[in-house]
Amino acid sequence: MSISENLERIINSLPEKVTLVAVSKTKSAEEILQAYSGGQRVFGENRIQEMVDKQGTLPKDIKWHMIGHVQRNKVKYMAPFVSLIHGVDSLRLLQEIDKQGQKYGRKLSCLLQVHIAEESNKFGFNGDELEALVKSGELNKLEH
Repeated sequence: MSISENLERIINSLPEKVTLVAVSKTKSAEEILQAYSGGQRVFGENRIQEMVDKQGTLPKDIKWHMIGHVQRNKVKYMAPFVSLIHGVDSLRLLQEIDKQGQKYGRKLSCLLQVHIAEESNKFGFNGDELEALVKSGELNKLEH
């Protein structure tokens, strides 16, 4: 069974409100196009430069998700087109996303990453930081 046939079968079996994010990191444009021809329109990348390169050559109706750790200085590269940023782990990053969204006239959707593991090498807000962020009112200042 081809990639496009397999994806078409999977997509047709999903409940209406479920979004399948095809992780396309390390995949070629040709492989992504096979998935696209099977109906897949949402792709996830964990490297901003790779996502930017692919976005420039692939169909414009693809929705790109950033699924990896995001450095503030790289938000500007994906701000013109990214659909969803999955791993927002600091207020400073949220503020940069808001700034770049304003620059491009876009509201950039994102998910906050919460660190619940005991591993020190993981990213995300811990419970106390998240509570403090919500109570601070800083989230209300973000418009984009």
